[in-house]
Amino acid sequence: MNTMMGLINLEHEHHFFHELTYFRNGSSIPFAGRYRLIDFTLSNMVNSNIEEVAIFTRNKYRSLMDHLGTGENWELDRRHGGLFILPPDWNDPSDISKGDLQFFHNNRDYFHRGTSSYVLISGSQFISNTDYKEAFQFHLDRGADVTLISTHVETFDTEHDSCFRIEADEDGWVKDITNDKKNPKLFTGVYIINKELLMDLVDQCIAHHQDHFFIHGIKDNLSGLKIQTYQYNGYCAFINTIESYYRHNMNLLSEDNFRDLFYKEPFIRTKVGNQPPVKYRNESSVKKSILANGCIIDGEVEGSVLFRGVSVKEGATIKNSIIMQRCTIEPGVYLENVILDKDVHVTANQRFIGSKDKPYIIAKRQII
Repeated sequence: MNTMMGLINLEHEHHFFHELTYFRNGSSIPFAGRYRLIDFTLSNMVNSNIEEVAIFTRNKYRSLMDHLGTGENWELDRRHGGLFILPPDWNDPSDISKGDLQFFHNNRDYFHRGTSSYVLISGSQFISNTDYKEAFQFHLDRGADVTLISTHVETFDTEHDSCFRIEADEDGWVKDITNDKKNPKLFTGVYIINKELLMDLVDQCIAHHQDHFFIHGIKDNLSGLKIQTYQYNGYCAFINTIESYYRHNMNLLSEDNFRDLFYKEPFIRTKVGNQPPVKYRNESSVKKSILANGCIIDGEVEGSVLFRGVSVKEGATIKNSIIMQRCTIEPGVYLENVILDKDVHVTANQRFIGSKDKPYIIAKRQII
């Protein structure tokens, strides 16, 4: 039986999250009230019957490890397969590899010991609720060496600037991978490849002192590989900037968008919390917002996303803002177009106003 193993490669992800990545890598940024960005990629893999998943991560991964734990919440705490967080290993004196090829080279055992014949490779910045089983069957039926998952974008935003564009013929065979800003067929960063081919291309790239597997191993080998494209048509988002992070959180305040992402089986999984339901006090007013468990609301909240354990005191007002875990908003505070990272305490009568294009950001564990 043909099966896939999963690889979440964080090495070459470009992001501009500023204060939100002072203490964490981009994949572990909180999103939509109770999730992290990596939850979507990891859930999609598990929901596609992938039972072994590795993560290539080089730095700022303490928060990621804390969130993922043993993989229990994704049913990856298993005796065979399961979840592997793989930092690069620097103990091989003969290693000449660079970039993400270091991870492939120094973690060959993960691939050799895996029982699957194919690998689904993804980053963490493409947000969707996707079952890749159909894409995998498409890959097998077409007899492709590589299948790139693409999506069609109607309106271009800044987060799309760094995305590769796919040019394919009428049968879906990829002819070119470009940065043509006018091409609406975007590569999602997700692709399926035969495991043996993957390792052969890794060796080829290392032998030529290259440092980026997708660019040098696949993009530069278009003429020698049979590459198909499979189009994903559901709700999705690319999140690699503060602006895109803020906008796509706000987009989920639309019931249709929220249902498209979170109410479609199989569901997106995340680390389970044990907080009580939201407590709305007599003076509270909440409109068109997402509030996670453990919040205590005495003030006014409108058009905002509040994570677990946020406390909004009487007389405080929050509009069009993202407030992460365990923040405390004292009386008389006014926040609009603001992003507060975790454990921020805003003292009484403070006023912070950003814009929708440039939200005002406060890094975690600040008292202001």
